[in-house]
Amino acid sequence: MVDFTSGGEITTLGIGLVFGLVVAAMIYATGHISGAHINPAVTLAFALSRHFPWKWVAHYWSSQLMGAVAACLVLKALFGDVANMGATLPSGSVWDSVIFEFILTFFLMFVIMAVATDTRAIGSSAAIAIGATVALEAIFGGPISGASMNPARSFGPALVAWTWMDHWAYWVGPIAGAALASVTYWWLRGENSASPDGNGDRLS
Repeated sequence: MVDFTSGGEITTLGIGLVFGLVVAAMIYATGHISGAHINPAVTLAFALSRHFPWKWVAHYWSSQLMGAVAACLVLKALFGDVANMGATLPSGSVWDSVIFEFILTFFLMFVIMAVATDTRAIGSSAAIAIGATVALEAIFGGPISGASMNPARSFGPALVAWTWMDHWAYWVGPIAGAALASVTYWWLRGENSASPDGNGDRLS
């Protein structure tokens, strides 16, 4: 018989659902303002595929990293220095985590490219599709690599808790995965779908 009780703890399922719902909510709330760019790997991938202006990448990256640090400082003020502030750490080999983060972010970015850059996709479903992808990947990837898929998400806790062990993995894996996914989707479409002036897409 399966035991669905947690003894008051937040389970992997709960964490994954929270991650996905938060991402979906932020896309609905800020997609029309800034494109809902909350992930440096996604921003860079959009720039590589000419769906986002290169001149804005540094600005977005700095905002994403500062936002992650600010969020961790708020959590530290509220709850203290607990569990390394949620820092993402490999559960096994660091290379296992690099590969896993690469794969997770590849599929996340592939979904983002599909719903944010392809006019054939239904725009109103973008937040649900992206949030569901984050949730599913966090549920099964969390116990292995932490399922970061986002360098900013890993940077904030690492800085505030000063926990830098294997931190590079959470930049290399997500950035490489997102970059390959953006190029792959662009290639599969078989056309140059970027706007002539390089202005970006939403829901990233």
